[in-house]
Amino acid sequence: MRFAADRMLGSLARWLRFIGYDTLYFNNLSDDRFLALADEGRILLSRNSRLTGKVAQEKIVFIKDNDPKEQLREVVRLLGLRPQPDMFFTRCSLCNGVLESVEAGDVFGHVPDHVWTAHTRFSRCGTCGKIYWPGTHLTRSRKKIGLLLGV
Repeated sequence: MRFAADRMLGSLARWLRFIGYDTLYFNNLSDDRFLALADEGRILLSRNSRLTGKVAQEKIVFIKDNDPKEQLREVVRLLGLRPQPDMFFTRCSLCNGVLESVEAGDVFGHVPDHVWTAHTRFSRCGTCGKIYWPGTHLTRSRKKIGLLLGV
């Protein structure tokens, strides 16, 4: 399932990316361009009630909660999603690109020295080039997702 989140749901977009869902987010799209993303096979996520009736009901989910973690729960529940832990952290949280494994030597000089010497596994976003590694934040994030979604 692929999503597009409107300008009010940037944090939700990041959470969906964390759990492996292809989620577009632009904070400057017009309503018409946002709605057109449904024609590309995306489920629209919005808090904007003015969009009611402008796209088929099955193509849009109106998010009620203000808290991004609760918004994530809401999307998972409403759409019956079954997040797969092996897909967690496979997308760039910034741009939605797919992460690719890279050799440590490929990131030398592109990450802090202490990170390069402490880690052997790295991933790079195939779109924006951001580099990721499994630091302590990964363990905390997996735990938080597990508590939120029961996975």
